[in-house]
Amino acid sequence: MTVFARRARASAGRLHPELSLVSYTLLGHLEERDGCRATDLAAHYALDKSTVSRQVTALERAGLVERRQDPEDHRVQVLQLTEAGRHILGQVTVSRRAAVGERLADWSQEDLERFAGYLVRYNAWPRSGW
Repeated sequence: MTVFARRARASAGRLHPELSLVSYTLLGHLEERDGCRATDLAAHYALDKSTVSRQVTALERAGLVERRQDPEDHRVQVLQLTEAGRHILGQVTVSRRAAVGERLADWSQEDLERFAGYLVRYNAWPRSGW
């Protein structure tokens, strides 16, 4: 697992030098949810609010994320991807999929199905944290 995590972090830097694995993950979540609050990001990923705040600030400075007032509760700010954020996320997603596809190209269909099943099982673990 440690090797897997190290490779994921290293490949994120190669795919887009300005986008860390954490940044990529947060952008992906914002796209999937069509925006959310920073506190929602922190809760979803079990991260400290200050960690998320630093990441979001960096994404804002890079022009990839912007804060918008929640139309239902004007006291709340919702994080949204900018067009630049959507563009970079799309580029990195295509590159990541190509890299994974290349790595799995010589696996049999049976191995791929077994691997996918193991990932689903691993990710379905009901408890949060380690």
